[in-house]
Amino acid sequence: MARIAAKLLAVLALLPGAPALAQQQRFENLDRLDSLVAMTVGAAIGQPGGPVAPVDRRLRLAACPDLPEVTGPAFGAAIVQCKAIGWRIRVPLQPGAGEASMGMAAARPAAYGRAAAPVVRKEVIIKRGDPVQLVAGGAAFTVSRQMIADEDGAAGDLIRVRNDSKSDPVLAQVMENGIVRVPGFKEY
Repeated sequence: MARIAAKLLAVLALLPGAPALAQQQRFENLDRLDSLVAMTVGAAIGQPGGPVAPVDRRLRLAACPDLPEVTGPAFGAAIVQCKAIGWRIRVPLQPGAGEASMGMAAARPAAYGRAAAPVVRKEVIIKRGDPVQLVAGGAAFTVSRQMIADEDGAAGDLIRVRNDSKSDPVLAQVMENGIVRVPGFKEY
């Protein structure tokens, strides 16, 4: 039985186009990944909220037997993963992901002859270099620490803050003027 299978594979390898077919089956189609990311985030490559660039063509990801799962946008990127095989890649997104994530719903009415909803800009309440209070905790406890904002942010935005210029940044969500919260702690 094994000899017959080996002979059949040898004959198939001699057919025209067989090497290309074998190549396609071994590696994931990166164009398909680009399309999946663009459909998920609602913006094309290079557009606000869309991927910064196509998936790197040097990647040789094993072909996913299922449809790869795309999640995000989260922290400025979309995550593409194949759970069956275990690979996962991060696709950076253009700034403006907030507008583009609503862009699918907002773009549809315009495509059907109705005006799209105007994009509302949030007021920046924390500016780069401002001192902020970093708060973490829940119903039973609260811990806070004085930090410095590394970037501007409006209420609800995730920004980087750090203890001093030499320390590593921490992501925090802007709550109100001068107060940021570590994401992941539930507010009670």
